[in-house]
Amino acid sequence: MRRCAKCLVPDQVPGVSLADDGVCNLCRDEAALARETAQAEEARRAFELDLERTLAESRGQAEYDCLVPLSGGKDSIYLLYRLAVELKLKVLAFTVDINIPPLAWDNIRRALAKLDIDHLSYSPSQAFYRKTFRYLLSNQEERGAVYTLSYVYAPLFEGDAIKLAIEKGIPLVLAGYSPGQPEPERMLYEFSRPLICATDWTPPELRRCGEFSEEELARFYNPTTLPKGTAIPRYLAPFHAWPYNQEEIMRKVVEHDLVASSKHANPIHSNYPINWLLMYSDLRTFGYNPYAPEFSTLIRHGKANRRYWQIMGPVVDFLIRHRIGPAKEVTRSLDWLGMTADDLRLTRARGAYDPVVQA
Repeated sequence: MRRCAKCLVPDQVPGVSLADDGVCNLCRDEAALARETAQAEEARRAFELDLERTLAESRGQAEYDCLVPLSGGKDSIYLLYRLAVELKLKVLAFTVDINIPPLAWDNIRRALAKLDIDHLSYSPSQAFYRKTFRYLLSNQEERGAVYTLSYVYAPLFEGDAIKLAIEKGIPLVLAGYSPGQPEPERMLYEFSRPLICATDWTPPELRRCGEFSEEELARFYNPTTLPKGTAIPRYLAPFHAWPYNQEEIMRKVVEHDLVASSKHANPIHSNYPINWLLMYSDLRTFGYNPYAPEFSTLIRHGKANRRYWQIMGPVVDFLIRHRIGPAKEVTRSLDWLGMTADDLRLTRARGAYDPVVQA
């Protein structure tokens, strides 16, 4: 695999080409990169103004000013700190307890104790998730495992957060998504009001395939079933609005004693265990790590440390390919799902699992 000498993007990524000097087309077109950076910063500033207004308006509307989905990763932990300590908001943290690793649970317990924040945890049926993951991984859409799971797994816990906020009258759900997360076609700073207020989030392919009951499909958020006049919260990603630097956040959560060590702040160790299997599947299928383009974009815009990922990127890929170290989770996840590596297949067209998204 060849990687760009500047942003480290692999040359297998569609639309990427490397010149003889090892620099990719995305970095070489400096004028286009400058325009992209300027446009991103202009959008960020507009989001920041909206976020400031929105946070001020949310104060005191309900028992809690906002709800924060808490996964135990560095970004959701730091978001709690910013909101509760720096902005003095009344925060309810919410965790959907599916596939969260022990290290992330350590982070959650430590941060909650430090910040003295109310927290609710929900443990849904493991059987439903196992069945869903097994179906999705053996029937991936053409963009691979990470995309396929993202369009189903994320909407499940996002929908759980929205439903809880509705139940408690909380006006805001604030997620710790970094820039580039989730997929831009789903969200840039905010889920659109048509998407969150009038769109059934049930994946069309899961309904068509005939393997899921109506009771199982009802797990997905569907605002069309809500009583008329239901107040639906806004769902925002503050790190799309605030200046973001991955390395700085990793350092700050340790400095503020929100996590025990730099290892606990590292996304390699605190991510969902199933994610190792998703990366393994996409490495086998496409030849590059599916998160490499996202990190390369952060590097190009000065939001991630190039030197760190120059070392860790190949190391992570080596661990995944050989299922060693933390990537032993690949084998554990396959065993949990009752699958083999040969069961990981692309069989569906692009967008098979997408709900109707904003125009």
